Amino acid sequence: MENDTLKIGKRKFNSRFILGSGKFDLELINAAVKNAGAEIITLAVRRTNSFSGNILDHIPEGVTLLPNTSGARNAEEAVKIAKLAREVGCGELIKIEVIHDSKYLLPDNYETAKACEMLAKEGFLPLPYMYPDLYAARDMQNAGAAAIMPLAAPIGSNKGLATKEFIRILIEEIDLPIIVDAGIGRPSQACEAMEMGAAAVMANTAIATAGNIVQMAEAFKNAINAGRAAYLAGMGRVLDKASASSPLTGFIGD
Repeated sequence: MENDTLKIGKRKFNSRFILGSGKFDLELINAAVKNAGAEIITLAVRRTNSFSGNILDHIPEGVTLLPNTSGARNAEEAVKIAKLAREVGCGELIKIEVIHDSKYLLPDNYETAKACEMLAKEGFLPLPYMYPDLYAARDMQNAGAAAIMPLAAPIGSNKGLATKEFIRILIEEIDLPIIVDAGIGRPSQACEAMEMGAAAVMANTAIATAGNIVQMAEAFKNAINAGRAAYLAGMGRVLDKASASSPLTGFIGD
């Protein structure tokens, strides 16, 4: 898979694993970078004070920090948080999260699309976190999104690809990287998302809550690489009936 890079705007990344920001500590960051190969780590701007010291001091050199607008309840609040992130040196990449539902924590696609358009006009490269809906994804693409980040399942649930078929539609119809975000609980689920043609997978809780964080980080790296390789190779056919893999004639003695 030489020269197979993840492209977001004009930026290129070799790794297709992204560390989310839900559960954040030094052990997790180190495992994500050293063992999972993460080159992008998200950061909830409004929660930086909960981390010991300056979070920027703990991000390894060469890793891109992707701030998000977690805590925003509408497009206007998302824009304010994004501008704050840029002021402290986080650059133009921004993950848009607009959530005002405190029970299920589902993203508001309408407000997210609005925020996407507003931020793109401000020179940002928006990566909207959204419920996988084709029409909303098209609106976000037209508004200037650099990638689309559909949820696989509710945040932190580890339930896997609950929205698999809807994500598949986005992969087929949207001409942007589709980064599967939220809900991935197992390496096998990350592999399946990559086999479908997802550009990358974001995970946090699945690794942060594992019995061995380092081993789980390595497992995710291997699974994502395997899924990407399978997608590039072209998946084998699926038949409704048995088909012998070897000829049934020409045996010795025939």
